[in-house]
Amino acid sequence: MYISLMSTISLSDARRDLPTLINEAQTHAITISRHGEPAAVLISPSRYEQLLQSLEDLEDLRAIDQAMADPSPNIPWEQVKKELGLA
Repeated sequence: MYISLMSTISLSDARRDLPTLINEAQTHAITISRHGEPAAVLISPSRYEQLLQSLEDLEDLRAIDQAMADPSPNIPWEQVKKELGLA
């Protein structure tokens, strides 16, 4: 389980403590700041994949909503299967 805590560390400290930060990133995101401003976020590969999947899911839902709102005639499922060679 990924805990949604986020800590902030300076870039110079991140360079020094990178191995430790990589371990910490398995449980929470770490913001790396440069000159006091957020510059990057360190997260685990599994969390990164979860975020990408969530983004793709949202994009799919948006596409479905747009398709459902399209007033043009729909293509019957049987026709689509036939055109794709699935029937």
